[in-house]
Amino acid sequence: MDALFFAGMIVGLIVLFMGIEYVNSRNFQRKALEKLYQGYGKGSERKYGAEELLHIRMYYQKHQMDGQIDDITWNDLHMDELYRQINTSLSAAGDEYLYYRLRTPICDEAQMEKEEKLIRLFMEQEKERHSVQRVFYRLGRMRKFSIYDYLDHLDILGERKNGKYLLWDLAVLACVGGMAVSMPVGIVLLLIVLCHNLTGYFKEYKEIEPYISSFRYIRGLLACVEEMQREDIPAISEEQARLRECHNKMKGFLRNSYLVISSETGTGNPLEVILDYLRMLFYFDLIQFNRALLAVRGHMDEIDEMLTVLGRIETAVVAGEYRISLGEAYCVPKLHFEEGAEVFLRVEELYHPFLKKPVKNSLSVRRGVLLTGSNASGKSTFLRAVATAALLSQTIHTCPAACYEAPFFRIVSSMSLRDDPEGGDSYYMVEIKSIKRILDQIKHKDDAPVLCFVDEVLRGTNTVERIAASTQIMKMLAAEKTLCFAATHDVELTGLLENAYDNYHFEERIEGNDIFFPYKLMEGPAVSRNAIALLKMLGYDEKITTEAEAMAKRFLACGRWEKGNEK
Repeated sequence: MDALFFAGMIVGLIVLFMGIEYVNSRNFQRKALEKLYQGYGKGSERKYGAEELLHIRMYYQKHQMDGQIDDITWNDLHMDELYRQINTSLSAAGDEYLYYRLRTPICDEAQMEKEEKLIRLFMEQEKERHSVQRVFYRLGRMRKFSIYDYLDHLDILGERKNGKYLLWDLAVLACVGGMAVSMPVGIVLLLIVLCHNLTGYFKEYKEIEPYISSFRYIRGLLACVEEMQREDIPAISEEQARLRECHNKMKGFLRNSYLVISSETGTGNPLEVILDYLRMLFYFDLIQFNRALLAVRGHMDEIDEMLTVLGRIETAVVAGEYRISLGEAYCVPKLHFEEGAEVFLRVEELYHPFLKKPVKNSLSVRRGVLLTGSNASGKSTFLRAVATAALLSQTIHTCPAACYEAPFFRIVSSMSLRDDPEGGDSYYMVEIKSIKRILDQIKHKDDAPVLCFVDEVLRGTNTVERIAASTQIMKMLAAEKTLCFAATHDVELTGLLENAYDNYHFEERIEGNDIFFPYKLMEGPAVSRNAIALLKMLGYDEKITTEAEAMAKRFLACGRWEKGNEK
């Protein structure tokens, strides 16, 4: 009786402990979800690890295609930073699909309309939004890597067979049976077999441990799919059907994965502690891992499809939240997808989303734009604002402006370049290669029109050759089905290209010993300069600034450089 009472107490304590843990877990989840719901539209507070974006790129890298935003343009527009600003995903599927979407413009009108309906649904219908947010919260992320980091390397594991594990399990049973013949001998043999099993287990478990994390995520993915199917949201019925089909094909994985990944290690759950020892001594999880491995290898397409569908749904939630975070300062763009659409761009009250107190500008053009202006006047920021507006309009159908209207463009830029010491290229070589890829783009006349951005054409070479070559390059970039925005300090280009480009500029105002930039876009070429004035403000020797001003005036008057009075 004492033994039964003691056993009952142990079982009762275990049940009590598990019950308390369950209640605490549910309370924590409930509070986290309440905070999540209340924070919708307030922006992301997430901190990213040093290499986290490298793994978030994996879905995009697995789904590369023509027409995506290339690395140079992505980096020119500082899109990693903008991604972090936009991203409020709760799951790895959402993280990776949003990155893919921002690099993959939607070139089909019907698909864009469908994405818009999803975005509006989750923006406006709180119940539906909370339902899917709860699902994605439970799915969560992997700790460090993308699931594709593992799925792409399953072949490294080779063919794994269970025969040797079953043989050692039989040896354990034989030792237990031998104890009936000779207890001491049976115990000794059992200890030897169990020590062998433990040693072998840890050796082999180390090899498969990284993949168990990915299998755990796949199992969570399937649980997420089950929960998503139960949600009554007619707008995603097609997606639910696709998820259901994938889930049905993955039942073999579900059967063979529970003992391997039923719980995270280190939870303190007494039942899990017991299961851990059984797994180690009898190779249960290694046997089941091998079976689950076969199931995964046979259904890679289904896993990819589930990640795609769920990622697309969560990206719609994130896009809606980004709109709300912008307040009234955004628009749903009007895009023209029809073949042969007029090449133009109209934008009102445009601003760059990085700026906390932006100065908004409006523009309507049907040919290229040549921007001039003094240093720090806002030229580069304006180029990036236009490019970012076009990119966000064609990906998440959301534009930081009061109005955006344009045809669907292929977007490409050459702006934030630097020399490449490792590749042996000077700045000039990097620059001309970058511009050459834009020229190659515009040769494809049957594709969508090109929207390109160039900041300081050929700044890496001497003045005479720069102006000559820049003029001819800019004429090529003014070709049919191309809209080029370019910034330059070479005022000579404004006259040489006035028949091909509209001239706009930004100006500065000098007040006393201070310089002020209004950041307002003005028509026509720039007529003021501030480089020498800035030297004065920083206390350069008066002789330097006076002689420099005199030389500049003489050049503007006669069109050539004179030596001046040397003393």
